[in-house]
Amino acid sequence: MTAGLGWIVGGGVALGVGTYAMRLTGPALRSRVTLPPRVTSAMETAAVVLLIAVAATATMYEAGGFAGAARVSGVAVGAVLAWRRAPLVVVIAAAAATTAVLRLIGMP
Repeated sequence: MTAGLGWIVGGGVALGVGTYAMRLTGPALRSRVTLPPRVTSAMETAAVVLLIAVAATATMYEAGGFAGAARVSGVAVGAVLAWRRAPLVVVIAAAAATTAVLRLIGMP
């Protein structure tokens, strides 16, 4: 084994052990650490904001540029249907169909 490969394997093992230790720490400390309700609420809000930011970025951008109005429109249709509590299959099919039809008629 070359010296470079040893560092890569060692780094991978260290990351694996660290990840496993962090996953064990959460449940182990859950009963010992009590967070104030304000902090718990802020963490829940932060999780929602992060999820929305990731979804918006994936919707709006592709390969460093704007993904096109067709994709944004399809996601908007899916979001409205999800908000109205439509079945997941209907949400996905409507979003895909909207995007496909708009691209078919020439919308980027």
